[in-house]
Amino acid sequence: MMVRVPMPSPLPVKDGVGPTRLRVPASGPWATIAEYVVARFDHLDAGDLHRRFDAGGIVGTDGRPIGRGTALGSHRFVWYYRDLPVEDPVPFHLEILHVDDDLVVIDKPHFLPTTPGGRYLRESALVRLRTRLDNPDLTPIHRLDRATAGLVMFSARSATRGAYQSLFEKRRVVKVYEAVSMQPPGWDPDAPVLAERAVPVVYRNHIASRRGEFRVVVDDSREPNAETVVEVCGGGVSSSGRAVLHTILRPHTGRMHQLRVHLAALGAGILGDRLYPDLLPEAPDDHSLPLQLLARELEFTDPLSGMPRRFVTRRTLSEAPA
Repeated sequence: MMVRVPMPSPLPVKDGVGPTRLRVPASGPWATIAEYVVARFDHLDAGDLHRRFDAGGIVGTDGRPIGRGTALGSHRFVWYYRDLPVEDPVPFHLEILHVDDDLVVIDKPHFLPTTPGGRYLRESALVRLRTRLDNPDLTPIHRLDRATAGLVMFSARSATRGAYQSLFEKRRVVKVYEAVSMQPPGWDPDAPVLAERAVPVVYRNHIASRRGEFRVVVDDSREPNAETVVEVCGGGVSSSGRAVLHTILRPHTGRMHQLRVHLAALGAGILGDRLYPDLLPEAPDDHSLPLQLLARELEFTDPLSGMPRRFVTRRTLSEAPA
């Protein structure tokens, strides 16, 4: 399996935030690249965009500024820095568990995105880590949802990045998660069953993500492309008084929202999940009840040294049985 090499940026990382790349069409109803950009970002002030072109703030792949009159079709991509919005700080800290010349492993808190996106730029694990370690080359090797806490691995330098990325692409990383759900109706700890299936359950289905949609789509007519082993490690009452079920999840694939979808399908939707099984109205983050999903362990053979590696989170789920 070939590892995709990202296109190098002509602009450096600035204050921990990398530049943005925009694909420009080769043809269309716009005479210049600037006209296309103004049409593409019609929610922004055209005068401000033109001033950015005039100031040399939009560059091509060669790093040279693109003028306001540069013809459409002369550049396939342009690069620029996003204006940093005013962000509400995420009031939780990441913990660095491991650092060497090639690899960084962190323990990410709930509510902090792995990478910049949407309304979060500086308030992301990547930007915080680049600033803290003064390393603009840091790049995530895999990702966790903003709502999920736990282990995330970052490449520390581009020369060895592909070796670690290939571990995930070839499914050579053993991943273990844990989750807490409300106890399903009629739960019997002496005869544990989820959706009429004896525990442990190997759950498979076909999951597809669609651009611009919050939730994934399950298509039972297609061959499964997502698989999770679900084990029950306990049940009881949480510190908040909820009757809960504590599960261990071993995903064999890494589809978007896979664990959340699989537990919801088994009648044990994760506590704090606002997407599955039902899409709830958008609301501010509830710090008193984060999504009860934790990336607990990562285990693999290091592709550089050949030595076994195992990392374990130091975090716990707040609603786990007391």
